[in-house]
Amino acid sequence: MVPLLVTRPLSTPLGLRPLGTLRPLEDILTLLTRAGFTGADALHVYRALFGFLHGHVLNELHELVERPDESDDLLRLGLHRLPIGDFPLLRGLAPVLASYDGAAELERGVDILLAGLTATLTQPDSPTPRPREPVN
Repeated sequence: MVPLLVTRPLSTPLGLRPLGTLRPLEDILTLLTRAGFTGADALHVYRALFGFLHGHVLNELHELVERPDESDDLLRLGLHRLPIGDFPLLRGLAPVLASYDGAAELERGVDILLAGLTATLTQPDSPTPRPREPVN
């Protein structure tokens, strides 16, 4: 069901969707605008966050192990089939790929997004940077 929800969202204009499906969007936009984002920026933040979350869900579904009982990571993931010369990085990352931790990946990704969003938000106590004078 999750792949269907992530890849085939409602194909209905916003105004024709059930109100219950729009309430979370309205609530998030309210939260973000109260935090200091403009309406347009709040919408961009919402789209970035939910795009990341949808992508994370799809990644979770793609993290398959071919042979769970195998001790060698290349064999566990089926990467031994890849030509060594064509995929050196992917083969070299076999231990990292084999130790995938979805919760840790989600937390790291959200931290990165929040750090970026925090950097773009002007704090109320901070002076707004003045535009640069054109150089002649």
